[in-house]
Amino acid sequence: MIGTLYLIPSALSECETDEILPLKVKQIICTLHFFIVENERTARRFLVKAGYPSIANAQLMVLDKHKNESELSGFLDAAMKGSDIGLITEAGAPAVADPGAVMVKLAHEKNIRVKPLVGPSSILLALMASGMNGQSFSFHGYLPIESKDRIAKIKELERISGVLDQTQVFIETPYRNNPLLADIISCCSARTLLGIASNITASDERIETHAMEYWKSHLPDINKKPTVFTLYSIARAKKTGNN
Repeated sequence: MIGTLYLIPSALSECETDEILPLKVKQIICTLHFFIVENERTARRFLVKAGYPSIANAQLMVLDKHKNESELSGFLDAAMKGSDIGLITEAGAPAVADPGAVMVKLAHEKNIRVKPLVGPSSILLALMASGMNGQSFSFHGYLPIESKDRIAKIKELERISGVLDQTQVFIETPYRNNPLLADIISCCSARTLLGIASNITASDERIETHAMEYWKSHLPDINKKPTVFTLYSIARAKKTGNN
């Protein structure tokens, strides 16, 4: 009998696991012996907080960019022999804007059952709290690093949002948040909405949505704070209202 690959959402902040994980998920975690993790230290800390009973006996296999696909395929050997495996990556939902996707792909190729577990996803939490269109949205991951290319991409996303009536969702490496925010405000229409969701689930969580004209005079400092950005142009809504 082949085992199951459980996709285990991890904490987005230093909050207690009771605040983000259902009891059933914690019970499943405590039954596993094999784990595929992105960072061994943070994974062990998460398991301890989740109540894992024997952390010294947990077998952790580190998923990193230096391993090729054949090496990663070997991480699933235990499942092929009948044992269940947990996939834990750095923050939030595994395999969403996350290197864990390669393990899910390999599991499907080997006909290993994949079971996603309930827990935090920064992308969905930010979208839920944005007040923007939740029926049509697009996640773009990271925008270009160079300011010129980034501005061109932001303008494209604003245009697409207006044409399709679609929320645009993206993220940035935390230490580049402030330059990204400056570019967004500088190139978007004053009426376009921007949602900023920083340190989601943390004690200093901040989630706000305002038009660009508001943000220009109320610029937050989000340097080094994990942040999800949501962008929504009201251009189409305005046009429709005039018809």
